[in-house]
Amino acid sequence: KEALALIDARSGSHVKGKAFFTRIDGKVTLALIVEGAEPGTHAVHLHEKGDCSAPDATSAGGHWNPSTDAHGKFGSEHFHHGDIGNLEVGADGKGSMTISSELWTIGGAPETDVVGHAVIIHAKADDFTTQPTGNAGGRVGCGVIESKQ
Repeated sequence: KEALALIDARSGSHVKGKAFFTRIDGKVTLALIVEGAEPGTHAVHLHEKGDCSAPDATSAGGHWNPSTDAHGKFGSEHFHHGDIGNLEVGADGKGSMTISSELWTIGGAPETDVVGHAVIIHAKADDFTTQPTGNAGGRVGCGVIESKQ
């Protein structure tokens, strides 16, 4: 099973990219590629609503958090299902990252299904501490996750 989010610029940025989701052996892997981003560290989160219609992407709501856990670093004691991590962007404006999770499905139960949520690229790094957002700043990129079946 596969899903894809095409990421478009928000908040006056030039960010664009693709987020590929594939399910293999009970895990879903996200492969993210972006370009046109400001060099540096940018938080990446999955947000609750698959709605990128607002110019600042606030229409995507908060982090996807079906477990109602505290915000944190992916894989630590406390984190949201949507806490992905930080993306490093080079001087050329390009960055990529890959992460896998057994907590995600593609087309599964609502509390695990990534389809219908939004991938958000933030202006700043996630500090993994500040509640509930990680102090990641504005939303500079947004894409809705859609099934490719």
